Amino acid sequence: MRSRRFLRAEQLGLSFDVPGLVAGVDEAGRGPLAGPVVAAAVILDDLKPIKGLADSKAISALKRERLFDEIRAKALCCCIAEASAAEIDELNILQATMLAMRRAVEGLRLKPAKVLVDGNRIPVLKIPAEAIVKGDAKVKAISAASILAKVHRDRLCLELHALHPQYGFDGHKGYPTPEHLAALRAHGACPQHRRSFGPVREVLSD
Repeated sequence: MRSRRFLRAEQLGLSFDVPGLVAGVDEAGRGPLAGPVVAAAVILDDLKPIKGLADSKAISALKRERLFDEIRAKALCCCIAEASAAEIDELNILQATMLAMRRAVEGLRLKPAKVLVDGNRIPVLKIPAEAIVKGDAKVKAISAASILAKVHRDRLCLELHALHPQYGFDGHKGYPTPEHLAALRAHGACPQHRRSFGPVREVLSD
């Protein structure tokens, strides 16, 4: 008869290692002064491997674009979700990021047995989840999610640039570069700027 200690360890193992589909989750756009924060969730297909998956920040824009299409074509399912600038201002950037992640997971066509999230925090989910620091460089599904989120947000910034070319969103993607800060001072804030972020708040208070 197996010992009680062994049985307990086996039960704990089952509770922490749920068999089934695994979704990777990552976000893009926590630092910019404008636009939504974007999250993606991806369940990869082991029978359709994708070469070159890595942290989206570590690969070129051209390669990200190619991988974006390949991930969408080969993954079992994926979902890209957003939390708007208004939601960021209302909730704060951390909680808005968690909201976008939750929307991405809940938007998956297939329900994963476990969710792996890049970073050290996880959104509130009805599915077992684990946070993995630097997961976008360690877990292929998280790498895929980081690429989807990054490319989607970059495309949104191009649309934002078409609406408000004076800010140069096509270049800095909303980040607080000297050029962006100068444009903010010269033109004020546009509707997509995050009012709760310091540089935008300062311009609005002048």
